Amino acid sequence: MSSEHDLTPDAAQRRRLLGALGAAGLCALAPWERALAQKSAWPERPINYVVPFPPGGLTDVAARQVGKALSDAERWNVVVENKPGGSANIGAAHVAHASPDGYSWLAITLTHAANVTLFAGKAGYDLTRDLTPLAGLASSPIMVVVNAKSDIKSMADLAKAARAKSLSAGSSGNGTPPHLTLALYQKLTGLPMMHIPYKGGAPSLTDLIGGHLDVVFSNYPESLSHVKNGSLRALAITTHERSADLPDVPTVKEAGLPDLIVENFTGVLAPAGTPPELVKRIGGAIVAQISQPAMKQALLQLGFIPQPRGPGEFGAYLKSEVERWAKIIREANIQVA
Repeated sequence: MSSEHDLTPDAAQRRRLLGALGAAGLCALAPWERALAQKSAWPERPINYVVPFPPGGLTDVAARQVGKALSDAERWNVVVENKPGGSANIGAAHVAHASPDGYSWLAITLTHAANVTLFAGKAGYDLTRDLTPLAGLASSPIMVVVNAKSDIKSMADLAKAARAKSLSAGSSGNGTPPHLTLALYQKLTGLPMMHIPYKGGAPSLTDLIGGHLDVVFSNYPESLSHVKNGSLRALAITTHERSADLPDVPTVKEAGLPDLIVENFTGVLAPAGTPPELVKRIGGAIVAQISQPAMKQALLQLGFIPQPRGPGEFGAYLKSEVERWAKIIREANIQVA
């Protein structure tokens, strides 16, 4: 049997590492040895990908697309778990307090960036302190829609009508991205509207079609089919470019509101303290899958705009969104129940 003196430096290092594992376990290793062991062994068990929204929603569907792609390409066992409730804070807090070992992921949206201000000190976790970015996936815009029979045919008409009388404006609920977009619109234009919050986007669109609302600021995928079938009219979409699905609908910039660009993004976070090499490895794998043509097409069909971002880029973007919406929420005095 060869002695350690007969081995190459790398082989000797591996032998010492294996001996340490057998003698004292992983927790007894020096930090560099733990990192080496984790890098070679991870993942040894299923990865828990928490979606803090109910099953079947856009964030859930996108997460499952990503989980399946990673399971196929990387042979990782990614298990999506829904933990809705508390304005998406319950699932987020669960991951924020999980072990930072790469086995707990969190799906986030613009809602979480806004929650930093809306639930300051009450969310059960700190987004920037307790979680670390892995990757950005995609975004989905907001669409301003009215009943197809309405006399309001453009954003200019909407402003004119709002000056003439009090308009009722529906959204999917207090503090949701559609509500935030409505508040931003009011801030930019100075136009008052009566906000009617609903428990989800579908009920607000049902009332709009029924003639009980004047306008709805809607998540694009939720109102897309209604615009296509002619029951609703789209006034504008909060993107930089027009949608290929609705090429006749102008962007908010074309409608004279360039500062009304809103991206309801979705991305992935992990508990703070997750080893940097795992953050890099996981983030790189996610970005690689989002960049695949088949995945891009699948996201587009869901109403998303693919936006693959690595840990650093997504972290900077998330920070800018937290700051942007903190200012809007405070100036509009948006409150949640």
